[in-house]
Amino acid sequence: MAKSDMYKKAGVDIDAAANALKKAKSFIKSTFNKNVATDIGSFGGVYKISKDKMLVASADGVGTKLKIAQELNLHTTVGQDIVNHCTNDILVMGAKPLFFLDYFGTGKLEAKVLVDVIEGLSKACRENNCVLIGGETAEMPGIYKPGDYDLVGTIIGEINDNKIITGEKVKPGDIILGLGSVGLHTNGFSLARRVFETAKIPYTRKIKELKTTLGLALLKPHRSYLNSVFPAIEKYFSAIHGIAHLTGGGFYDNINRVLPDNCDAVCLRGTWPVLPIFELIQKTGNVGWQEMHRVFNMGVGLTVIVDKKKAGEIAAFLTKKGEKVYQIGQVIEGCGKVIVE
Repeated sequence: MAKSDMYKKAGVDIDAAANALKKAKSFIKSTFNKNVATDIGSFGGVYKISKDKMLVASADGVGTKLKIAQELNLHTTVGQDIVNHCTNDILVMGAKPLFFLDYFGTGKLEAKVLVDVIEGLSKACRENNCVLIGGETAEMPGIYKPGDYDLVGTIIGEINDNKIITGEKVKPGDIILGLGSVGLHTNGFSLARRVFETAKIPYTRKIKELKTTLGLALLKPHRSYLNSVFPAIEKYFSAIHGIAHLTGGGFYDNINRVLPDNCDAVCLRGTWPVLPIFELIQKTGNVGWQEMHRVFNMGVGLTVIVDKKKAGEIAAFLTKKGEKVYQIGQVIEGCGKVIVE
């Protein structure tokens, strides 16, 4: 597939990050012990603490979505973003969250901004039945520019009865279900900002097809899939073979994380509705469709790879839980690639 040239020009080099991680892998693995249950590259790290219980940990940041929040002086949704993002990252392993820690770094602390961010963190933690147990607030003039701040989160969850989802059960013939997103969630904002700022479209402009202002459409909080997908995992664990959270890297660099080496995932465009915000980015920036699918979720926030015999039943179950569910593709024999066509 084509490289993400426009994303690279916007300041994000996906390939460089992947290559650096490959080089660092030996250092990371030198710290592992017998209790580590997953390899590097999973959505979360799994650590066995007893015969039938595992802890799952994941850390992430909100990224340059923060620049839009800062420009519009709207800070409550970014707290929801990071909690929901981290919740999904451990959910795909089969875990439910226990507690969350945040890092808030800024040049000069503005009390109202901090309180608004924590309000959002707390709201999402309540909705995910997760304790906001601690964190760090760092004031570092010289590191952050005036008005800037960074927001990072770490989540710890649990898996009981060794019911871990790694993708090792994925096989040719499996069906790929896509669950609807509400927008960009927390990924692709460096490219989106470059597109709209180059086109000189202000975030305060109301866009007819978005039914709101551009800024509010971009700030829609990242969805959590916990309350629909975790019950599905409990009910259909044996038939759910792999789950991928479509974050940075889009379809190509996330679905492959749960593919065995002998399988390819084929996703068919047109089998789910592309949200208007993505159509606007593609049209305004003249971004190629392959790059769009590598940078953005394109309207699919989570993919669930399931046994073909149970696909309809699982889709119906998730629909009853409030999800928009689409059959977007299937698994075929291959070499661990994701194909979007």
